[in-house]
Amino acid sequence: MSILVYLEHAEGKVKKTSLEAVSFANALAAQTGEGDVVAVALGTIGSAELVAVGKAGASKVLHADDPRLTDGVIQAHATAVSQAFSSVGAKTLVMAKSSLGDAVAARLSIKLNAGLVSNVVELPNTSGGYVVKRSIYTGKAFAETTISTENKILAVKKNAVDLKTDGGEASVEKLAVTLSESDFASKITNTERATGEILLPEADIVVSGGRGLKGPENWGMIEELAKTLGAATGCSKPVSDLGWRPHHEHVGQTGVKVAPSLYIAVGISGAIQHLAGVNSSKCIVVINKDPEAPFFRAADYGIVGDAFEVVPKLTAALKEEL
Repeated sequence: MSILVYLEHAEGKVKKTSLEAVSFANALAAQTGEGDVVAVALGTIGSAELVAVGKAGASKVLHADDPRLTDGVIQAHATAVSQAFSSVGAKTLVMAKSSLGDAVAARLSIKLNAGLVSNVVELPNTSGGYVVKRSIYTGKAFAETTISTENKILAVKKNAVDLKTDGGEASVEKLAVTLSESDFASKITNTERATGEILLPEADIVVSGGRGLKGPENWGMIEELAKTLGAATGCSKPVSDLGWRPHHEHVGQTGVKVAPSLYIAVGISGAIQHLAGVNSSKCIVVINKDPEAPFFRAADYGIVGDAFEVVPKLTAALKEEL
């Protein structure tokens, strides 16, 4: 018996969130004695990348290399993962919470007759059943959910667990899956990917700007700070609505929800809709000249000052240190 982990990948790389899911499964296996951790990868991806999944805690990776699976057709992924689940005799499936993961998990819950908990933030309590702690209300509270089914699916929240990096190499085995035409009844005809060196959903550091920057011509200092930190850039909803920045950079309740290790907000007042998209960040730094800005109440660190003075000085200081 093994714990199975569903891997997501993009542009030839396994996503960091999926590696976190592998590390979570590794710790879960040690806690429950469910055996080893086996990951499953679907579609076209290099074997060297899959071998490296062992560093996060997987002993083996099953690879279904059917190129039709590369684009993430939801029903096809659910069928393939359910077959992998049966082939390793798993009772627990772990995955990262994501837009694709959510859709696949829902279908797998039916296929596997499995209890599903999403937004998982720590290992389950198995002392008196199987109780899972999860984040709710956009990170404002937690709920404890009991899973009573034999099969279980846990979708782990980004940055909720530490990424293990000291494991060995994983063996890679080819996985033969049986897929029907109905699995591809829905087809992805076009994919438009967000541009940028580091994309928001995967970023460990995010630097965002708001209307306090006064116009798109001043965004250079945000981009320079982000580049210095190896961060992604984001913005508030009014900024994207005004056309200063592309909509895929909009962070907030109706935009991209992020959970980086560090979130830096520059010239953003901190409306509740924006906070809902960032309050899962491990550390929030706010730079705003208004000492009454609501964002300061949610900040771990705050700087009251003019962004046009503070940000260049911060960037210069970081360049000296990094």
